[in-house]
Amino acid sequence: MNGLFFDYRDPLFGIFAIFALIFIVSFLTHAYNLYIERKSRKEYRKLLKKFELGNLKEDDYIHLYTTYNLPFDSIILLASSFLHKGDYNKAISVYLALLEHVKDQTKKEELLELLGNTYLKGGFLQRSKDIYLKILKFSSHNKTALKNLLVISEKLKNYPTALDIIESLKELNSDVDTELVYINTLKVIDDSILSFEQKSLKLLEMYKENNLIQRLVIEFLLKYNKSLFWNNINLFDPKSVIDLLWYLDFNDIDFNIVETNQFLTDVYTAKGHINISKESELFELAILISTNNSSTKVNIDLNFDFICSKCKKLHPIYDSRCPHCNSILTFNVKAQLTKGYYEKNSSLQ
Repeated sequence: MNGLFFDYRDPLFGIFAIFALIFIVSFLTHAYNLYIERKSRKEYRKLLKKFELGNLKEDDYIHLYTTYNLPFDSIILLASSFLHKGDYNKAISVYLALLEHVKDQTKKEELLELLGNTYLKGGFLQRSKDIYLKILKFSSHNKTALKNLLVISEKLKNYPTALDIIESLKELNSDVDTELVYINTLKVIDDSILSFEQKSLKLLEMYKENNLIQRLVIEFLLKYNKSLFWNNINLFDPKSVIDLLWYLDFNDIDFNIVETNQFLTDVYTAKGHINISKESELFELAILISTNNSSTKVNIDLNFDFICSKCKKLHPIYDSRCPHCNSILTFNVKAQLTKGYYEKNSSLQ
């Protein structure tokens, strides 16, 4: 028997037992790792499937980041799906949750910027302001934070603060000439001490120095000082505000001055207020003039879109600041023919 089996006191038996134990432990460890890996892959595929269906929840993003070490940039990209759907609250929840797990200061600052931007887009102005001020405490040269604080100050009509921010941006070598003119113009318009007449004259002088603010000045004059607008019509480019002229009330139009300006004559002939022009250089006006002079009446009208000269995005409503790229006074008006109001509503009868 001793020749066939190792005696338990035999040194070879001890070595064999150790190797056997190592093998068993290794096997069990490997099997356990395989089990964990398969389980993780299954959970990961489940999360990806949920993502494909657009059903990822806030906690899922944190799970991907902390458990599967998915890169930070990838998590941010995935979280942006909420923004694309306009679900700002969920995007905010993701950013807030990530802030509790991210340790790197640069990533924290990036997250705070994203959080501030999302608050701003969602209309949470005070929260957005608080976030940007927090960023500036440890990164005083953050231009993004300063520029967005400028937008917030503008929306809140806090023009003195806006001018201070412009000075800070100027010290950081940012080109803020447009912002300075724009904010100063808004400051005059919102001045509670100046009379409408004083504002009108001051705005007109500011326009003579910088025609960038043309539309702001024309909008104000058409609302509060129409006579000053018509008496200074030759200072303006009426083509750039054709939509304002088109929708102007009949009683607010000075037809004596209209008849001295070819473009205005074309506009109001096309509108049907007068019958002077026979044609127009602007295609849409020419069509309307032609139909007005025709014995067969066609119910068509003008509609207007606005194109940002910076980002080239099309918008149905005019805004002094492009909602897509935040550029100031970059909208160009584009006229287009459309069905007349009564024809569009005749199908409802």
